[in-house]
Amino acid sequence: MPINTHEIIVVNDGGRPLLSADWQHSANVRIIETNQRERSVARNTGAALSRGSYLHFLDEDDWLLPDALRSLRALAERSEAAWVYGAAQLFDRQGRLLTLLQPTLHGNCFTQVMAGEWIPPGASLISTELFFKIGGYQHDILFSEDVDLSRRIALEGEFEGISDQVACFEMGPGGTTDYKNIEKRYLWGREQILNLPNVFNRLQDSASSSYWYGRIVRLYLTSVLWNLEHRKISVAVNRAFYSLLSLIRSPQQLVKRNFWAAILKYYQSPSFHDGSPASREVHMHSQ
Repeated sequence: MPINTHEIIVVNDGGRPLLSADWQHSANVRIIETNQRERSVARNTGAALSRGSYLHFLDEDDWLLPDALRSLRALAERSEAAWVYGAAQLFDRQGRLLTLLQPTLHGNCFTQVMAGEWIPPGASLISTELFFKIGGYQHDILFSEDVDLSRRIALEGEFEGISDQVACFEMGPGGTTDYKNIEKRYLWGREQILNLPNVFNRLQDSASSSYWYGRIVRLYLTSVLWNLEHRKISVAVNRAFYSLLSLIRSPQQLVKRNFWAAILKYYQSPSFHDGSPASREVHMHSQ
């Protein structure tokens, strides 16, 4: 695939000039400056200037593997999914490999994403049309903006993936993520998704087994507790209603062990190749 089929928009939000490099003179590269407005603003700015059918977001401490965009674009064109992705390697800040992230999500996977599945935008192509339809990155979602974006896309569109490794990511202290507050913001952001239209029906449509029906019940029950803790009584009552409705709509699941396991236990993602610290780090906020 010729390189000129892609445009590269570099958004420098660091507040200081980029070090000079040869790649900056490529005809495909456009560099813009934002004024330390945080990641969501920087990414939305770059997306607004793009002209392509798909968006790819990559931070300065992450990198793509050879032929990644070629593989992802081929998948996007044959599947017509709103979000296509590949596998990714996760490293710590010292360059040590932590784990392999290899999701197996496809189609409507809204329940899975709400449960805690994580697909990095840096290992993905995202439909430009749907990105702007949902409002892009939300400026008030800090530290878990990638998770929030995947939730909003999953509410509206389909996912599809390949097993090819397409990207590498650095994780852990030393980056720009505030890990002290990420769990709090994660849960707050999830509440904003539950306030959106058609959430319940989309959750029900994405439940492919007794386990996922149980995750829906747990999602609403944990939301009840969160809203009671924050003294949002009317919202807590609303969430309790949908939790009960989930039980009523799937009575055949009540006798199945996986259904109750999903309600009683924290979510453990099968997307991680092993039980490394990276898995615990990403999913420390899963409920």
